[in-house]
Amino acid sequence: MGEEARKRAVVTGAASGIGKAVARRLIREGCEVLGVDLDADRLAALGAEGCETRVVDVADPGQREALAASVDGFDYLVNSAGIIRIKPIFELTVDEWRTVQRVNSESVFFLCQLIGPRLRPGGAIVNLSSSSAKLATSTDVAAYAASKTTILSITRSFSYALANRPVRVNAICPGIVETEMQEKFLAKVASHRNTTAAEFDAQRKKGVPLQRGGSAEECAGAIWFLLSDEAAYMTGQAINFTGGLVNW
Repeated sequence: MGEEARKRAVVTGAASGIGKAVARRLIREGCEVLGVDLDADRLAALGAEGCETRVVDVADPGQREALAASVDGFDYLVNSAGIIRIKPIFELTVDEWRTVQRVNSESVFFLCQLIGPRLRPGGAIVNLSSSSAKLATSTDVAAYAASKTTILSITRSFSYALANRPVRVNAICPGIVETEMQEKFLAKVASHRNTTAAEFDAQRKKGVPLQRGGSAEECAGAIWFLLSDEAAYMTGQAINFTGGLVNW
């Protein structure tokens, strides 16, 4: 791909999990990638693979604005940064609630607002939601689920707001994906339920028609499809990536 034709992408949460897999996939597809995250050490490892990196706190308004000002003429934005707080629903504090919302949904809204109009015509945004936006089976992650539900509304709103550019805006809703965040979730929730992480994991996967979890690399492939011209007639959608666990 010639230098002028190369697509340029911003990926948040790029130091680990799905964000890292997306950054790697985009590099393989010939894109120039700017990976941002708070974890400088892990970003350095990604930088060794050909990704430009920058330490950014997406929950900080000033840092979001500085990031947006530096990415004029990019083509893609993938909002993958996110945190989870695992706590029984009746014990969650106001501060814990607000921390999750700032990182998971507020950052997505304002990065879409700041970067969306700067993307080149024909560009695309993919926001990372979750199957938790549609299911409430784990009330220990109620704040996380609420933030991921908010992302679906943000996605629909910006799909309208940016359509005349045109920039497409879609969301993906991963279910059980084998990442470090998933491992921490299993361990913490299992401790609340007086079981082991392995037993809790097996129990959850019984409800998945494909009888397994997905990989971050598989999810990155689905995200690449939503960014690519293959999905040129798709905007405002929330695509399930759940092995059949969620089908609506």
